[in-house]
Amino acid sequence: MIENRKVVAFIPARGGSKRLPRKNVLPLAGKPLIEWAINAAQNSHYIDEVIVSTDDQEIADISLKIGVNVPGLRPEELASDTATTESALFYTLNKFSHDADVVIILQPTSPLRTAQHIDEALELFCDKSAFSVVSVTPCEHPPLWSNTLPDDYSMENFLRPEALKRSQDLGEFYRLNGAVYIFDTHKLKEFGKICYTNKSYAYVMDNYVSIDIDNKIDFELAEFFMKKSCS
Repeated sequence: MIENRKVVAFIPARGGSKRLPRKNVLPLAGKPLIEWAINAAQNSHYIDEVIVSTDDQEIADISLKIGVNVPGLRPEELASDTATTESALFYTLNKFSHDADVVIILQPTSPLRTAQHIDEALELFCDKSAFSVVSVTPCEHPPLWSNTLPDDYSMENFLRPEALKRSQDLGEFYRLNGAVYIFDTHKLKEFGKICYTNKSYAYVMDNYVSIDIDNKIDFELAEFFMKKSCS
């Protein structure tokens, strides 16, 4: 609880993954990937309840064994490849967590996010009287250096003129890192969708803790940094 407001952690964890099959249960530095998110939530000073939303019995069993709430497997319409985190979140809030004042979405794919990050983001949320707080990290390279390519791979119009400046003259850019999303649940329900307003604020995290696992390379990088931090 923070400022007498109930905080619920929502961990979305589908069983399917095309780029890295079964990634949420793959062993990372000695425990299933999803356990890192659960442990971070459990170690937070402010989180009152942890809910895992899944369509997968193995994920549910792991989560229950660690001691968090799994209110049944997702209904079929929330278990497909096209189902969104947003739809699963609203389903869970409306059906199982009516009294939540604050919800924090913790994706299992950000295993280097810690309880300290969670608590700092929640403190920022309160300090700013925010509608939402979302974690970001500095861009490793200026986004102006990227573009789509035509079928013939011509680079004639690849770079805009402003992208030709030295990287240090382009300014600081940030990107979403997928680690932390915090919302005032009452206002979120009023909007009826995940969105950002002038009361949405960024919580900045370092690059090395901002790995978002989508494929095997991401997984190996996360394991490398995790082992390095423990050495």
